[in-house]
Amino acid sequence: MIEIKDLCKSYGDKEILSNINLTISDNEIVAIIGKSGCGKSTLLRCISRLENITKGSIYIDNEDINNIKDYYKKVGMVFQSFNLFENLNVLDNLILAPVKLKLMTKDEAIKKAKKYLKDINLLNKINEYPKKLSGGEKQRVAIIRALMENPKIILFDEPTSSLDPQMTQEVLELMKKLSNLNITIIVVSHEINFIKEFAQRIIYIDNKKVVSDANVIDTFNSHNESLKEFLKDIK
Repeated sequence: MIEIKDLCKSYGDKEILSNINLTISDNEIVAIIGKSGCGKSTLLRCISRLENITKGSIYIDNEDINNIKDYYKKVGMVFQSFNLFENLNVLDNLILAPVKLKLMTKDEAIKKAKKYLKDINLLNKINEYPKKLSGGEKQRVAIIRALMENPKIILFDEPTSSLDPQMTQEVLELMKKLSNLNITIIVVSHEINFIKEFAQRIIYIDNKKVVSDANVIDTFNSHNESLKEFLKDIK
């Protein structure tokens, strides 16, 4: 379980997030939406420890995230810019972390990577370098890389924002398959139709705060004027 208590984040005098309080249960699939610049990606980066919190706390299973040993064995992150190592081929990108962290032997990691690549029809790309992959292929490899360490939680920050419609669909189809893996998924995305199908719960951030936190049906039937206007504008 993830607990966010009175979280505030500022850059100098500019406040980005103000008094965020959320609880996310194990295996829950949660989407975070909001206008550009509202702080949704910043919230995700605070959970992932990529940003220091100005005030407040984040706990995973009742332990402050700053005190969790081997934090990145528990939490995986998928970025909009893929963040693959350009000097490594697909296989080496996938096995680097689990082998280096001694989560599995090299042979075990290779076997697991091959299985994942076969599942997403990319086994033929196993020896390719990122520059030879399409954007959709890069993002699918990045998702598999996050899965290699058996994380309890995966965070997605606008995973399709730099992709064309066909590539976007490839990535979204893979993400749908993750819902069967019994992991907690938090996704920041502007793909509202995908969110409608994928998420169990939607958090809407506006003016630095959580304005709405509800299931999908209640979110899309909300009487909150800010949320209604946002959903209307992005349809």
